[in-house]
Amino acid sequence: MNKIYPDAAAALDGLLSDGMLIAAGGFGLCGIPELLIAAIRDAGTKDLTFASNNAGVDDFGLGLLLQTRQVKKMISSYVGENAEFMRQYLSGELELEFTPQGTLAERMRAGGSGIPGFYTKTGVGTKVAEGKEEKVFDGETYILERGIVADLSIVKAWKADETGNLVFRKTARNFNPPAAMAGRVCVAEVEEIVPAGSLDPDHIHLPGIYVHRLIQGEHEKRIEQRTIREA
Repeated sequence: MNKIYPDAAAALDGLLSDGMLIAAGGFGLCGIPELLIAAIRDAGTKDLTFASNNAGVDDFGLGLLLQTRQVKKMISSYVGENAEFMRQYLSGELELEFTPQGTLAERMRAGGSGIPGFYTKTGVGTKVAEGKEEKVFDGETYILERGIVADLSIVKAWKADETGNLVFRKTARNFNPPAAMAGRVCVAEVEEIVPAGSLDPDHIHLPGIYVHRLIQGEHEKRIEQRTIREA
């Protein structure tokens, strides 16, 4: 089966629908699938729920979809660096399900592994625990967190082979592998596609079994905050 598509719009063709849940890789602006995000914006798909650590910045990443009001809800760990995200949340325009970073990663991984839920101490006694089942193990209280199974995953990697095996570069791996696992369909954008068999099996970070469609494209590598010393 050919997994390679000519561009982001073609790779998302037939996969988008209003009201769907999308798991997106990335942390800040590192390792975000910016080409696929732009294609979702251009498609006009609305009422979306995104499971993502954060929402990029105001004019890049998932921030683009907040600007166009295509996002109904975020399942996220971090609201900072995006003024529009904060404004919409504080004004009641955007639903937000705060999830600690480790819990969010595990919810994605669990969903992709067929695990419906797990218990964790993280969030006990805070707003994170409100409305969630509690259970005591060995005298300690834990809360039940549900695994995330998304309609679609969008991720970004450094290299892929033709069968969809992915290699991430340094910290750009971040949330991408669990996000990819969580989707019923996963679309990956990469900087380079190489022939099958040319990647060292021991260096593959995500097996191609999780990846259904691939695109190769140019990527803009922004720095979220740059601080330099005075000359």
